[in-house]
Amino acid sequence: MSVVVVGAGLSGVACAREVARAGLAVKVLDRAHTVGGRMASSPHDGRPVDMGAAYFTVRDPEFAEVVAGWRSAGLARPWTAEMAVLAHGDRSRSAGPMRWAAPQGLRSLVAALAEDLDVELDHEVKRVEKGPRVDGEPADVVVLAMPDPQALRVLAPGLGAVALTSDRPWRPVLTVAAGFPTREWPELSAAFVNDHPVLTLVADDGARRGDGVPVLVAHTTSEVARSHDADPGGAVPTVIAAVRELLGLSEEPVWTDAHRWRFAAPELDRAEPFHLGDDGIGLAGDGWGSSRIETAWRSGTLLGREIVKRLQR
Repeated sequence: MSVVVVGAGLSGVACAREVARAGLAVKVLDRAHTVGGRMASSPHDGRPVDMGAAYFTVRDPEFAEVVAGWRSAGLARPWTAEMAVLAHGDRSRSAGPMRWAAPQGLRSLVAALAEDLDVELDHEVKRVEKGPRVDGEPADVVVLAMPDPQALRVLAPGLGAVALTSDRPWRPVLTVAAGFPTREWPELSAAFVNDHPVLTLVADDGARRGDGVPVLVAHTTSEVARSHDADPGGAVPTVIAAVRELLGLSEEPVWTDAHRWRFAAPELDRAEPFHLGDDGIGLAGDGWGSSRIETAWRSGTLLGREIVKRLQR
């Protein structure tokens, strides 16, 4: 029995781990040169900066066990249970669940789970067809662990999964990171930015990482992301100006970086945690449930277990 997982983000790696744990052959393919997907980190001045998800929360007891392992290995740390809320010049605080961060970047968490798996990077899958077949090669089960629009690009017309990946719009986001000469902003872990034309969230990456380095990471509105889809770097001056005004900063950043996420999150949640069709094609990711890192892990894990059950009948 063989399983091919397309997508080396958290859901794909979690799915592959469950399959491999059962002793079944599984291979993970990804077009990127690193694992992690939207838990991406970019290196700047010798340290990682999280350019995708800002943090993660823990609700599921099984996921809590995984997080405990990350914490014991020094890969994850509790960060903050309180977020600032910035709106119309006012600042307030919003209590909530503990937000977790990763000293080596969120990507390191996925890399740790993928250590013993057969992962082939820089491999772009072009077509998944009836059989199932991946670019002409047969498999017993093929999993697409990615946002719906990306899955739709590789699914052959007529497959049952096509209808499931074409029924929801997705929100884009631009992430802009900036390194400053000094830390001149008020104490800040992260802030939700409400009713702003440019920003939705600003995170203090030095506080998130625990090293105090003066780096801020801003997430934009979908409107800004759409207007700069062809040139993400073109949004940097607007985003930096908005951050400086919002936090009252006098200094200009010494470096900036921008990353476009065309499919950051779906507009609507799903009740089902994954899909596995009679044709042997599965779908998983943070779009299967409420869009969170924990959802991605749970989706891939549950799909992996269902695949094992099916193949071991």
